[in-house]
Amino acid sequence: MLHLSLGPARFLASRSAFLSPARNSLRLALSGAFSSGSRAFLHDQSGSSPQKSPKTVSATVPPVSSPVSTPTKPVFSAEELEAARLARLAGLGWLSKLPEKWIPYFELMRLEKPVGTLLLLIPSFWGITMASYGITASFPVFASAIGLFSIGALVMRGAGCTINDIWDRNLDNQVARTMERPITSGRVSVPQAVTWMVAQCLVGLAILLSLPFECFYLGALSLPFVAAYPLFKRFTHYPQVVLSICFSWGCLLGFPAVGAALNLWVAGPLFLSNFLWCMIYDTIYAHQDKNYDIKAGIKSTALAWGDKTKPIMYAMGSLQVASFLTAGVMNSMGPFFYLTACWGFSRLFQQIKKVNLDDPKSCWAAFTGNIRTGEILWLGMLIDYLLKLFGFL
Repeated sequence: MLHLSLGPARFLASRSAFLSPARNSLRLALSGAFSSGSRAFLHDQSGSSPQKSPKTVSATVPPVSSPVSTPTKPVFSAEELEAARLARLAGLGWLSKLPEKWIPYFELMRLEKPVGTLLLLIPSFWGITMASYGITASFPVFASAIGLFSIGALVMRGAGCTINDIWDRNLDNQVARTMERPITSGRVSVPQAVTWMVAQCLVGLAILLSLPFECFYLGALSLPFVAAYPLFKRFTHYPQVVLSICFSWGCLLGFPAVGAALNLWVAGPLFLSNFLWCMIYDTIYAHQDKNYDIKAGIKSTALAWGDKTKPIMYAMGSLQVASFLTAGVMNSMGPFFYLTACWGFSRLFQQIKKVNLDDPKSCWAAFTGNIRTGEILWLGMLIDYLLKLFGFL
């Protein structure tokens, strides 16, 4: 018996030497089996090829401690970052002459881009002028309402944009056009933006309180829509519906602003007309960013309608014409209302026809062109009001 003749110490040493190769073989076999099983499991979970490196596999499988993945900030090239910065600086216009610390706050209000303010103001002018025509309001009353609404539209549109940027700060950094906005670029903190938003709302409240009391409670009804709009793009493809409600509210406010009763037979069709118009031009606006929006998970009518956008806009435009003309008939408007309606709506349908929805520059040009369309439609109302005021109608 060999193990007896060698003695205890030598027996253990020889036994260890004898088993070491077996242990090593077993260890390698188990390691290989576990590695193959792990790769097969990861392949089944991620859909990636088992031949991919562990680094690639781990990038597709979320850590156990983070079951819900969050969108990461995309990496823009140095050229894209510089282009965005230069585009922002070039677009500042007169804001560039202000003290540097003020500029980001006025950018939050979009003062360098008055398009939105004007598109918010035009339906207010419609409402004021239609109401003034209906009751033949005095010119000082008319002019006072126009002035107060102009200031109110400026600050409340600014407040709305500030709220939008607060909600969207983690989405704006995923879109090249918006990644230089003050909050997402770090030039304004969220607490600073909230303070600025409150200040703008207080100015808007002061203006509202200077108008007849009916304007106060009617204006207050719009605030939930203003606050909720930025959230809708996260779970529905129709945030434009909420925005269109907000932008059409001036059609209603214009009536009590000049002391007229809210005549829904006139204000209702006028509201609907502006609502449909806003749906059209904001859908065109949304087509600018649709490729980025898909990646960022931002929803819009541009993505919902896709290739059907133009037929839908034509249908909405036709309904807008019918609603607008109905408001005119119910308010017994004069001839210039209808003449400028023909001019304005022909422009609108030409815009729909010519816009290239796959070209951001074409979309922007069509979007901004709606200012002129809205002004033309207002011009007819204004002429009729002045003619009636001075006794010619």
